[in-house]
Amino acid sequence: MAKKKMSLTTKVIIGMVLGIMVGLLINISGLNAEGSFTNMYVVNGLFYVIGKLFITALKMLVVPLVLFSLITGVIGIGDIRELGKVGGKSFALYLLTTAIAITVGIVIAAGLGIGEGVHMTTDTAFSGKEAPSLAEVLINIIPSNVFQAMAEGKMLQIIFFSIMVGISILMVGKKAEPVVELIEIGNEIMMKMVNIVMAVAPYAVFALLAKSIASLGLGLLADLGQYVVVLIGVLLFHLFVTLMAILKIFTGLSVSMFLKKAREMQVFAFSTSSSNATIPVTLRTVTEKMGVDISVASFTVPFGATINMDGTAIMQGVATVFIANAYGVDLGFAGHLTVILMSVLASIGTAGVPGVGLIMLSMVFTQVGLPVEGIGLILGVDRLLDMVRTAVNVSGDAVVSVIVGKSENKFDINIYNDPNAGMITEEELHIPEEVEKELAEVVKKVHDEE
Repeated sequence: MAKKKMSLTTKVIIGMVLGIMVGLLINISGLNAEGSFTNMYVVNGLFYVIGKLFITALKMLVVPLVLFSLITGVIGIGDIRELGKVGGKSFALYLLTTAIAITVGIVIAAGLGIGEGVHMTTDTAFSGKEAPSLAEVLINIIPSNVFQAMAEGKMLQIIFFSIMVGISILMVGKKAEPVVELIEIGNEIMMKMVNIVMAVAPYAVFALLAKSIASLGLGLLADLGQYVVVLIGVLLFHLFVTLMAILKIFTGLSVSMFLKKAREMQVFAFSTSSSNATIPVTLRTVTEKMGVDISVASFTVPFGATINMDGTAIMQGVATVFIANAYGVDLGFAGHLTVILMSVLASIGTAGVPGVGLIMLSMVFTQVGLPVEGIGLILGVDRLLDMVRTAVNVSGDAVVSVIVGKSENKFDINIYNDPNAGMITEEELHIPEEVEKELAEVVKKVHDEE
């Protein structure tokens, strides 16, 4: 009987667990002291380089993958009105989940009274950055220079350009068939590149987490125990209860199957702390594992990575209650309602802005009269908590993608229910001999003609 091979998801989870354990061991043992061999050559050397190379490789794939897949998706939909329906449903669902997320965060945090009796001081200064206005964000959706937008990874501008190209190809019609074929081939090539990068994921996840835990440790969680425990608890509640309830209500699909197929994507998000860097993995997960058609997923995934702020919204709700109680400020019902509305609007207004979570939080604090310096109290643990927030964010992207795909009949139930769908095999990473020979003959023919 042939030995069953370990799946990539299992390998990635093992890499994550080992990374956390090794990181903790290095941190607790004191091996990571400033200037030590372990600090210089292992944590900030080997682990840093491997992790950075992996994240950079993922980011390398984001722009061409979104460009090719979204243009392919628009062409696949074929009807501009249908595209409008997909966009409208996605936008409404993302705002709905964000509003629910922050409401749940505030209710639980306020109910538990976190921060009451806490009199903390901080030496960490924080100056709030001014977020762009909603009007400015809307204007900036149209790129003045598409190549600059791609170089800077401005997702809303790339989405806009891709949709315009797809619509223009549909308007040109039959003459554009060679371009359509080229774009579809380009999309297939990019998905294969995703598979190649993911093949080294277990080692990269190990390195990323080992470095993070070794550098940050878990000791700093003690001073902010209430905040950390409640925030993680609310994030997990939103992931396993709220989002899964929304999925069940709108689709009737198996929640356990969704969670099983989302594990790999969640581990990637947890490791990278970046929804944008996780786009290639999220897109592959919702299409190849969950059965959402590329015409829908190519829009909902990058759009969600840009404006879906479930995890960040929960952080704002819990952080606002914690800081308000720590400073003895009574927000009242009106104050809490203001926080909810501000966070939902800010999730659109700060889309694509670096450090979006803290920018949004400084806006909220200013609006309800809390001292912005209070953010300095929670800055120390924000990096670790950001990992959990990102995993929740990408899960929300996947839930909305499945809901929209099913409602638009752009969904394959058989793929969703197949536990082995989308698994990367060694055969997929192997180049068949006949293909190698064909490519060699093509290259030789071109060379001889020259």
